[in-house]
Amino acid sequence: MDKIIKIIAEELNIKEKQVEATVNLIDEGNTIPFIARYRKEVTGGLSDEILRDLGDRLTYLRNLEKRKEEVLKSIEEQGKLTEEISKSIADAVTLADVEDIYRPYKPKKKTRATIAKAKGLEPLADIIYEQAESRPIKEIAKDFVNVEKDTPKEKIVANVNEAISGALDIIAENISDNARYRKKIKGICYREGIMNVKGTKPEENSSYNMYYDFNEKINRLPSHRILAINRGEKEEFLKVKIDKPEDKIIYFMERDILKGHTQFEEYLKATILDSWKRLIEPSIDREIRSDLTEKAEEKAIKVFGSNAKQLLLGAPIKNLTVIGFDPAYRTGCKIAVIDETGKVLDTTTIYPTEPQNDEEGATKVLLDLIKKYDANMFAIGNGTASRESEAFVSGVIKKAKEELNKDVYYTIVSEAGASVYSASKLATEEYPDINVSLRGAISIARRLQDPLAELVKIDPKAIGVGQYQHDVDQKKLSESLTGVVEDAVNKVGVDINTATPSLLQYIAGINKTIANNIVKYRDANGKIKERKELLKVPKLGKAAFEQCAGFIRIPDGKNPLEITAVHPESYEVAENLLNKVGYKKEDLTDKNKLKEIKEKLANIKIETTAKELNVGEITLKDIIEELSKPGRDPREEMPKPILRADVLKFEDLREGQILTGTVRNVTDFGAFVDVGVKHDGLVHISELSNSFVKNPSDIVSVGDVVKVKVIGIDSERQKVKLSMKI
Repeated sequence: MDKIIKIIAEELNIKEKQVEATVNLIDEGNTIPFIARYRKEVTGGLSDEILRDLGDRLTYLRNLEKRKEEVLKSIEEQGKLTEEISKSIADAVTLADVEDIYRPYKPKKKTRATIAKAKGLEPLADIIYEQAESRPIKEIAKDFVNVEKDTPKEKIVANVNEAISGALDIIAENISDNARYRKKIKGICYREGIMNVKGTKPEENSSYNMYYDFNEKINRLPSHRILAINRGEKEEFLKVKIDKPEDKIIYFMERDILKGHTQFEEYLKATILDSWKRLIEPSIDREIRSDLTEKAEEKAIKVFGSNAKQLLLGAPIKNLTVIGFDPAYRTGCKIAVIDETGKVLDTTTIYPTEPQNDEEGATKVLLDLIKKYDANMFAIGNGTASRESEAFVSGVIKKAKEELNKDVYYTIVSEAGASVYSASKLATEEYPDINVSLRGAISIARRLQDPLAELVKIDPKAIGVGQYQHDVDQKKLSESLTGVVEDAVNKVGVDINTATPSLLQYIAGINKTIANNIVKYRDANGKIKERKELLKVPKLGKAAFEQCAGFIRIPDGKNPLEITAVHPESYEVAENLLNKVGYKKEDLTDKNKLKEIKEKLANIKIETTAKELNVGEITLKDIIEELSKPGRDPREEMPKPILRADVLKFEDLREGQILTGTVRNVTDFGAFVDVGVKHDGLVHISELSNSFVKNPSDIVSVGDVVKVKVIGIDSERQKVKLSMKI
């Protein structure tokens, strides 16, 4: 365990004491959000991202140790365990290293070498490999010819050539199983190998055109290219080959194996080449491709997770009645009017787009809805017919100003996953009397009002802010995204009396069953008045309560502290702190007193007060922050969506033009920015900053509002290149 702690500390660049303390907390059953928020004193203030990385590495390294034990036991049972093997296994740092060491001792399927061993040719293989015998090889081989009548078929060695050939097969397999050779060869391939890609259908235009004649050193391949090439190969547009420095590899093995110019030299040279071509190269190719894919997937999952978190933490648009607008052509645009609390007021379908083109009728319907419900905002989905709908809505907004003297705005909202949600069991339970086609418009409107509460209803993979998310390990992606959603939900906190089960189940300590039980309890007993009442919910015991309590919010409850993130275990400290500055917890609900409380808390001497109240300094700082802004939503600090009243056409774009846009997606090659035309423009990594950028996520995040310059326009493909070097 000490070894694991040391490795994690070095990898994450944190102290061993921090790792040890965190591991103990994890082993005690504490969740990552709880540890990140309420055990900062113990972990030294490690963030949720570092804690999740720590948890992942802990799992991997524990699995590695378990596998080492299994391999040692297996080799020992075969009577082949030596001090050298034990040391090699102990020193192995990856599962792949362990499997390479185990390779010679792993039970094998039928191979040319196992057939030769069954014929008793292993001693001959040893003689050839040792290269010490002076007797001619064919003379030696005669001793292994076996054609006796009563010899079982599988043990017959018909002649000298068959004996030598079988012995060389054994040597070839032994060479390919040598862990030291494999490690050295892999190192050479990673340093000097080149991925060579050719198009299988060069006459056919596809999204893989740039890879039809492509080569790059494998140690320089960025993750998005690896995943793109993998997909192109899977779809049979590309053929991939790894070019390796074969002469260097063969020379390395020959230099290590050959012992001068003996009668065995040519046999062994041919065997080394055979081992390389037939056994080593194909498996090394598979391992390299697998390693590259694994690393690319890891990067893609991290990028997707980072983007998803930013999207989930998008600033809510509060106190507005929103018209959700789900664009379409033939089937009509679906409309849903949602009040400021998220309640559905009205739904309908209009046909302003092709083929009906009923702009006049559709305009009348929308103006009536704006007037009837005092609507302030349109949330337009960014799917099919989005830009035509945007142009139409822009016209409606002008008429609303002229005819109703009312200012109305619109914004474009990602509708990724809306159709998945619309047909889901959850949507049916939420809106049993509303047609499935209209539920998408409801989801689009509510995403603008509260992105977090709405997006948690959708499989995180479907929210459209990744790169090649359907090509990566789906289990790893799902686990990672679940953690991202948990961190986002717990960072914001949840109103226990309005939250849906889909939101509640992401709170630390609460699973799907408990989430449903909370809603049932709420329905049966009315509003929950205080956090400790949760202990009455079936299956929500003391352990779950400890994990979830601080993330629960109860506006207008019995205890004013329960609108904050102060954990019940710190209520006494919080009250004593308020008393110290001359106030009570009830004063937190008085806006006039709140300003005074904030000013007095700002002058508290942390070190001395922490000792007086017998609390850690980090915890005290967190309590002060919460008492200074009770009920504060951390998302309010995030960039707000860009609100528009007029539409920008692609034809309006000019090189050199400065625009304001919203970052919709961040990849490892740049960022896609919505500037109000049909397709998001790309800010390539080289255009993100005047300084060198290693990782685009260091510069921009999903949801950021940025100023960009148009540097390239492709009218044929309706693509625009942007730069942030303004």
